Amino acid sequence: MHIRGDHAELVVGGRLDVRSAADARTALHRAVDHGVGDLVLDLSELDSWDATGLGVIMGAHRRAGRCGRRLVLRGVPPQMQRLLVATRLHRILAIEGGIGVESLPRV
Repeated sequence: MHIRGDHAELVVGGRLDVRSAADARTALHRAVDHGVGDLVLDLSELDSWDATGLGVIMGAHRRAGRCGRRLVLRGVPPQMQRLLVATRLHRILAIEGGIGVESLPRV
């Protein structure tokens, strides 16, 4: 997993899973704590995530809200969009451009 960017936009790539969760949490919390306004999390380079990775994103979402910021997801890959819809988290998280539920491929 790799994260690059600043306190306004971060690009997350690779796998966001139990092995990378601690590093990802640290980077996201640092970005939330030291910035202002929306924090855009670009997931277009993300290969996969597991429940722990999704928990890291939800934790950053809650932390951003407590800091008066908003976490915005950009470039969410289709397989991850399906997970957000299945868990109804697409209704809670800010997703740039939204998720077209009807356009998602069925599995």
